[in-house]
Amino acid sequence: MALKWSARMGAALLATAMVHPAPLLAHEASLAPARLDAAPAKATQLSANTMLDRLFAEDARQTMALDPLGALEQGQRVSIQQFALLFTPELARRRREANARTLATLARIDQARLDPGHRISYAVFEDTKRKEQALLRPEVQALTAVQPFNHFGGFHIAYPELSGPGTAAALTSVADFDQLIARHRALDHVFSQAIARFREGMASGVTAPRLTVDNMIVQIDGLLAQPVDQSPFMGPVRQFPDSIPASERSRISDELASATQREVYPAYRALRRFLAEEYRPVAREQVGLSAIAGGDQLYRLLARYHTTLDLDPSAVHQLGLNEVAQIKARMVAVKLELGFDGPLGAFFDHIRTDPRYHPRTEEDLAEGFRAVGRRVDALAPQYFLNLPRTPLNIQPYPAYRAKFEAGGSYAQGTADGAQPGVFFFNAYDLKSRFLTGVSTLYLHEGAPGHHFQISLAQENTALPDFQRFGGNTAYIEGWALYAETLGYEMGFYKDPMQHWGTLDDEMLRAMRLVVDTGLHTKDWSRDQAVDYMLANSGMGRSDAEAEVDRYIANPGQALAYKIGALTIQRLRKEAEASLADRFDIRLFHDQVLGSGALPMPVLEAKVRRWITAGGPAGYLR
Repeated sequence: MALKWSARMGAALLATAMVHPAPLLAHEASLAPARLDAAPAKATQLSANTMLDRLFAEDARQTMALDPLGALEQGQRVSIQQFALLFTPELARRRREANARTLATLARIDQARLDPGHRISYAVFEDTKRKEQALLRPEVQALTAVQPFNHFGGFHIAYPELSGPGTAAALTSVADFDQLIARHRALDHVFSQAIARFREGMASGVTAPRLTVDNMIVQIDGLLAQPVDQSPFMGPVRQFPDSIPASERSRISDELASATQREVYPAYRALRRFLAEEYRPVAREQVGLSAIAGGDQLYRLLARYHTTLDLDPSAVHQLGLNEVAQIKARMVAVKLELGFDGPLGAFFDHIRTDPRYHPRTEEDLAEGFRAVGRRVDALAPQYFLNLPRTPLNIQPYPAYRAKFEAGGSYAQGTADGAQPGVFFFNAYDLKSRFLTGVSTLYLHEGAPGHHFQISLAQENTALPDFQRFGGNTAYIEGWALYAETLGYEMGFYKDPMQHWGTLDDEMLRAMRLVVDTGLHTKDWSRDQAVDYMLANSGMGRSDAEAEVDRYIANPGQALAYKIGALTIQRLRKEAEASLADRFDIRLFHDQVLGSGALPMPVLEAKVRRWITAGGPAGYLR
């Protein structure tokens, strides 16, 4: 599942000082275009640019060497020695030392002598490295590294996805397949290291919620229930690429089957046994971070990591309550358009049970998404100067994942377009899925949401790798939520069914502000959080439970959607007001998307410089 990032921060955020946009960092004061009116100054500037580019290249090499999973997801080849470092204190130590070296080198580069594009890159890079530094501090690692994975996108689920065809992981040569077999054989070692970290947490009193442990056990059971020959681990030999000689295929198939049967499945059984028999009995009952010592500070740190802003959880909670109230008022009007004149709460119950609002079959749902996709393809040139080259596929979640996933998600393709992006939709428990959400979900997860933003960044080889492939939740998820609002201009929400769907999704993001802060700072229980979501939206119980379980597993991430999107919406309003008839939506989108996923203060500085310059095409790309 691709990293998802969010960005929402608008007028409502400006109501309280605690959630104002953060002041510009010291380095951002120097983001104005440099004066290049003297030859010696230009030469010095080129030297500074070159120094920064070299640092980016070295950091990218270093980062991939110290991030085996990230390297695999980007289609890079990863040695067994790298893979075997996963979940070890040694890997954390190496990352901490590399981060310190990088920040020290960065501080020696004079920002005033960088060109405008490099100044943006400097600002993004420093923000990324400062956030990384904070998470790598030993006292933070003592709370996070001892919970090495959970049911939401954890390694135990990511690994089978990285093992099959159709992923970014390279499987184009005999050597690639031999490496895959070797990784399978090393899996028990990696799981043992993760178990050692779990045990550290048991000893220090820092454990995962029992809820997430139970979910992981169910996920592992789902994997182990599959016959070896039908498992995702054997997927590569069910679909050999043409580049694999026929003479090697039988050997590869036999060795992969042996590794799966003798190493992979026993490794998963051992992990399950540990979780069920040793870890679950001591896992914490409370689901929020406030239940562990240092949890309140960790939550603020994670919220800063995802939103790129320093936010007061109480202020965010109140912002969410305010947003929920105003969206409910708009829902009342659409409810009447749909012919229901009873109270809103009754309509929530009505829409959950009336077959009119639900797909009968998986194909009903799939064709709805495909129809929206065709319409977006036709309209996109009116809103965007640049369209991604990477194709986009639409498909359901695999059955073993679906129960624990939300209504949809996006998995990014490769930078060269060889592997398409994938919009996953959830066909589990069809009676809890909604036809009303087809348009808004596709706009968010597919085009022009995650697929446009992530693909355009990856395809932009003028950017350094950390801007092409990295990012922050507030920007990435904020863009996707902003993309939903384009459905009004594109005409999707003239249909009251689809209008209801986008309001229901907007309500979801507003409720996240309330529920995430409630769970982690106000001692809300899982049931309390689920009940709140059901009382304020028409979402089905399966979706509400999956959403709440996700917030429990990934604290702070859910805040970023609303915080980020409101930022982009506010910047668009500023541009429209300042530029008047010179405003071009395609150029605005080009500015927002043209530098990769920016921290909110850096994005604001960039867009405001573009506005001041009169909104020209290609500005600071």
